[in-house]
Amino acid sequence: MSQTLPDDARTRTEAGRFQEEAPAQVVGERGSSAPRPVTGPESPRAGVPARVRRIPGGRFLLGALVPIALLGLWYGVAAAGVFSAVQLPAPQTVLSAGAELFERGELYQHIAISVQRVLIGFGIGAGLGLALGSVLGLSKVADTLLHPTIGAFRAVPSLAWVPLLILWMGIYEDSKVTLIAIGAFFPVFTAVHSALRHVDPHLVEAGRAFGYHGLRLLVTVQLPAVVPSVFSGLRLALAQAWLFLVAAELIASSMGLGFLLTDSQNNGRTDRLLLAIILLAVLGKLTDALLGVVERKALKTWA
Repeated sequence: MSQTLPDDARTRTEAGRFQEEAPAQVVGERGSSAPRPVTGPESPRAGVPARVRRIPGGRFLLGALVPIALLGLWYGVAAAGVFSAVQLPAPQTVLSAGAELFERGELYQHIAISVQRVLIGFGIGAGLGLALGSVLGLSKVADTLLHPTIGAFRAVPSLAWVPLLILWMGIYEDSKVTLIAIGAFFPVFTAVHSALRHVDPHLVEAGRAFGYHGLRLLVTVQLPAVVPSVFSGLRLALAQAWLFLVAAELIASSMGLGFLLTDSQNNGRTDRLLLAIILLAVLGKLTDALLGVVERKALKTWA
């Protein structure tokens, strides 16, 4: 004989069934050994035509079309004499300037010291941004207390920090790395803070039903839920680190691509100036591509 439950009892029963089923679904997704393919806008094949994907290296060739076109335009403008050799040296002149620095052993030193500064500053700034963004994203009290101040500091231009850092830390590596870390901090903080404020509450409740609380809940449930947003902030932070590098190497530097840029400007070496710009662009793209590889692996694991 069937029994009819009152509305409030049926509601409690359905809620209890959800509490029992939801955690099992989360564990099934997290514990599955089969990697899930990355689809959507995060997929490396997203937006690439099918005919291009069928060509070996087609995606790389498609992306190289615009740089090749710009190089050809640069060569044509320089050959036509639209600008003087001082204003716009020909590509082969810039290449010769790079070869000269390479033969003297200076090019590698400029690249190595700049990459080292960027990676250290990015690591420190991104780590602090992840930690503080997590705290403010999960705590309403901390958010109310600290977010207005952090938002005000975010509006301070990069060059405004230079004289203060020189006064506090001198002209050594600490001040340069700190400035880069400041640039890398805010994109990660903003992305993590905003994403954690919008995590699905049902997912959090499911994690708590498994006994996850505090830091364990953050690492196991909440951060994996915002992996795409975290990596968007990390990629913006890496780009910002390269931007802040030039400002950092204004602090009494004698090596680095930022120093090469400003020194070439002061000495009228436009060929070396353009070489520094090209190297900054190439290194920035390479580091972003490496971070993109890590992002795709993280999305397959957690997203």
